[in-house]
Amino acid sequence: MKILLVSDAWKPQVNGVVTTLENLVKELSLNNEVKIIEPNGFVSVSIPFYKEIKLSLNVFKIKKIIRDFRPDLIHIATEGPLGLYARKVCLGKKLNFSTSYHTNFPLYLKKMLGIPVQFTHRFEKWFHNAANVTFVNTPSHKKELEEIGIKKLALWSRGIDESIFFPTPNEKNNSYYLYVGRVSKEKNIESFLNLELDKKKVVVGDGPNLKSLKKKYPDVEFLGYKFGKELAEIYSNACVKVFPSRTDTFGIVMIEANACGTPVAGYPVTGPIDVVKNGVNGYLDNDLKQAIEQAQKVDPKSCIAYSKKYSWDDVASNFISTISTANP
Repeated sequence: MKILLVSDAWKPQVNGVVTTLENLVKELSLNNEVKIIEPNGFVSVSIPFYKEIKLSLNVFKIKKIIRDFRPDLIHIATEGPLGLYARKVCLGKKLNFSTSYHTNFPLYLKKMLGIPVQFTHRFEKWFHNAANVTFVNTPSHKKELEEIGIKKLALWSRGIDESIFFPTPNEKNNSYYLYVGRVSKEKNIESFLNLELDKKKVVVGDGPNLKSLKKKYPDVEFLGYKFGKELAEIYSNACVKVFPSRTDTFGIVMIEANACGTPVAGYPVTGPIDVVKNGVNGYLDNDLKQAIEQAQKVDPKSCIAYSKKYSWDDVASNFISTISTANP
């Protein structure tokens, strides 16, 4: 089967969308011919306030790519310039396609630029309702999207690579509280960094707020991006992985931490409420300090056992079966 994926987010970006698509391509390529349309194949410019994110310009090339590749399945993963033009081509040629809702743009844009959520909701509804099916990460987010009028939604979870993420504790390292993710305003990192805690805080990741937060919090250890087994070791030596975001739709870093035996602490909001079970693999509370204190009591073995239900193989299988059912 020929499968075409379209995404405005791709390497070298580091985020949940890229992690999901990289692993999806890896799994699908075992039995299918997979092609991805992504910004590196186009003339692109960076967003001024978020240089990691690139907007592609010469998107008209997509029409020829689709014509030459002749895909059996088309999946549009993002709502940027590439996704928008691919959607236009599919509708014009009456081609079936699916979409996915990875990022809570209404909340992000409200937090970053002050754009009212109702405007972004209208755009998201227009974009996704043209698809045969739209994948969404968690039941709580699915309910939110149904309430704003997005239809034909299908649940699509996330996975972990067990060959990378497993307990690798280093006795020389002191335990610490850990944040892993983009260092940007929408991640609500300062609600964690402002807490008075009994151990040091470590931040893994990069983003537009890194420089200012380094200056504001000199006692916090900022490590930049870390990957693979080095990241797994950092997870393994943390006493709690803190997830302060209130705008994420899933949070792959939470299950990666669990696979390394580390519990998660966060807020009881959309996304985390479907991933974290109090006392099982972490703790959620509107008081983040209380969540961190309670999470420390969770058995690492319980976290590891909980993470076993997340598999990239299952993610790929669900992807194919859902699209096959949705396409007439």
